[in-house]
Parts: sequence; structure tokens; C-alpha cells
Amino acid sequence: MQRTMGKQAVEWLAAAAADPRACKQQWDDGADAVLLEAGRLWDVLSVPEHLGLSALDLLRRAQPRASGPVLVNCGARRVGFFLPPDPAAEWVGPGVRHVGRGSWVAVPPPYLRAGWRLEWLLPPDGTGALYDPAAMEPALREAGLAGCGPARVSRPYAGRPR
Repeated sequence: MQRTMGKQAVEWLAAAAADPRACKQQWDDGADAVLLEAGRLWDVLSVPEHLGLSALDLLRRAQPRASGPVLVNCGARRVGFFLPPDPAAEWVGPGVRHVGRGSWVAVPPPYLRAGWRLEWLLPPDGTGALYDPAAMEPALREAGLAGCGPARVSRPYAGRPR
């Protein structure tokens, strides 16, 4: 099925499923994607493709080693960054969507680089590494200022005690 690192990635990603064994079986049977619940192991910050690709480039320049998984929906032209779960997170910006607890995300197997509509730009590595929201926010802002259109992306309650 997949190599050792791929196996760790499968285990980590499938752990978000209500039934991890069934999730892995669906991938083994050739499913392009399965629905996984956000908010347990990770949230997803979904942004317009042009903004997400530019922000990813900036993040990779600042930290060449990948920080976390990044998924692209080719049909919807959106990029999804996997972040630590934060039920109180509020992200504000044009086209910015925070997907957390109570929401579901279509996720391809981590060893499938390209699918019909969903592709991993950076697949999970199995370590549980996720993007730091404190690094995401300035990268998205800078990406917006670099000619990708207006992007006033912020987390209004970032850093405030809850």
C-alpha cells in the first residue's frame, strides 16, 4: 500500500475518522477521498487558490521544511492549510473559511498525490505537524499585498485570553 512514512501519514489522517479502519479500507479500495471530521486532530483554513499558493510560497521560503499538510481543491480553486484545532478561532478575510468542529472535509489518501479534484500540495508526513496560525496570518496578509488582490486576513481574537 504505502511506505513507512506513508503508513504513518495514513494512520495519523485516518485517526480523524469516526472509524479509522473503515476509512483506511475505503482508501485501499480506491476511494479518491473520504469525509473526515475537522476539529478533533486538526482544523483547515481554506483560502482562494491565488492567495493560498502565494502564502505557501512565502511560508516555504521562511521555513524550507514543510510545517503541515496543504490540500488543494482544483475544482473550487481553493487551498486548505491544516492547523491545530481551535474552536474559538475566528479568521476574517475575503474568501477565507475556517473549517473546525462540526464540519467535514473531503480528504484523499496521503499517498495519492493527484486525484480527480483534490490534490496534496504537501501531504501529511505522519508526525502530526500542522501550520502555526501565528505564521499563517502574516503570510496570508503579505500574499495579499504582493498583488494577489486585497487580503485583510486577521484573527480578531488572536492572543487574547479566552
